[in-house]
Amino acid sequence: MARARTGVRALGAVLAAVLGASLAGCSSTGGKRAEDARKAQAASGKAAVTTPRWTFAMVTHSGDGDTFWDIVQNGAEQAAVKDNINFLYSHNDEGQQQAQLVQAAIDKKVDGLIVTLAKPDAMKAVIAEAEKAGIPVITINSGSEQSKAYGALTHIGQDETIAGEAVGDELDKRGRKKALCVLHEQGNVGHEQRCAGAKKTFGGDLQNLYVDGTNMPDVQASIEAKLQSDRSIDSVVTLGAPFADAAVQARKTAESKAEVDTFDLNAKVAAGLKAGTLGFAVDQQPYLQGYQAVDLLWLYKYNADVLGGGRPVLTGPQIITKTDAAELEEYTERGTR
Repeated sequence: MARARTGVRALGAVLAAVLGASLAGCSSTGGKRAEDARKAQAASGKAAVTTPRWTFAMVTHSGDGDTFWDIVQNGAEQAAVKDNINFLYSHNDEGQQQAQLVQAAIDKKVDGLIVTLAKPDAMKAVIAEAEKAGIPVITINSGSEQSKAYGALTHIGQDETIAGEAVGDELDKRGRKKALCVLHEQGNVGHEQRCAGAKKTFGGDLQNLYVDGTNMPDVQASIEAKLQSDRSIDSVVTLGAPFADAAVQARKTAESKAEVDTFDLNAKVAAGLKAGTLGFAVDQQPYLQGYQAVDLLWLYKYNADVLGGGRPVLTGPQIITKTDAAELEEYTERGTR
């Protein structure tokens, strides 16, 4: 793949930024100063480097209104400011349409691509087109098993099977006996892996429930009907933060005592954990996925750096409970956790 080279000025700027951050960290107020400097830089839109203004495109499988991807974008956009990157974002939850968006980015001759592989078969050919065009690709969030084979530099995200296994272990710790795993996007391999991983380690009975994630009233109604028909269900696991609230409402309407747990974290989930309406959440740090993807593409273009050594760079899973919620609430409210 083609790589752009830059001179001593860029290296000097990077070293100066690192040195400045190190000096700030040496004082008792260094953390606050560093945070204030970051906020000021983001607000001013000034880059921390003098490398060329490369264009990176991120194309995800997000549907409309999914707050998870807002957090990913926040991370990517803040890294783009720091790295002097022109950042483009587009999304479509249908595999073929997502592939078309990637092709459009290739046609624009972007300098780097960040993509998700929730539906990897639909993406294989277009990723090969990017490689043929000399455009470096990093995959995030989904598709860790296909990423290397498709020619991506690395994958950033959580291992979905491991994350699911962590959920099964946590359900056992909580003494749960029968769980419902709610899948809101059919055909998403990552979602299937999460539920399969949970089923593998959970000592009780786990059943899958498929819902239409683009229709929240339908999600709530489907969960409610299942809880009403099977009173032995003592845990509902949703695979995304926006669906946790629907599950809480369904539990209330169904007059069920099932605990609601969820993958992913946002301000509403943090509040639910703090209030006790949710049991636990599985955080895969979406802000970090967006931020690191842009930063690693910049490092590759600038210095031919590749992180991970051929293995995925893991951002999760981390089990978040009521005791963690207060500490993280500030970060969820600003859209970075």
